Amino acid sequence: MPDSTQMTFRALADPTRRNILALLRTKDMTIADVSDQFDMTRAAVKKHLTVLSDGGLITITPRGRERINSINPNGFAPVLSWLEVFDNFWDDRLDALKNAIEKDNT
Repeated sequence: MPDSTQMTFRALADPTRRNILALLRTKDMTIADVSDQFDMTRAAVKKHLTVLSDGGLITITPRGRERINSINPNGFAPVLSWLEVFDNFWDDRLDALKNAIEKDNT
């Protein structure tokens, strides 16, 4: 598994980070905006945001003294690519099952 994919999965592994992604899906937010939604320190939220950024799932854009956090839709590509292998596996298996059933019914 390439490093970028591993970093993305690491970012997705934590339920708090998945909840942060759900928040950012609706709108861009500052660290303070995100912190207001959780019962944790601002520093802890900033660490979660850094992991999400390192995993390529969000972008952090400085705007004056604030840092705006937004979803990076392209960041999910490594996960989708990795899952595609298994999707193809199941497609092949289900096609084989379908063919076996159809053969038995003739």
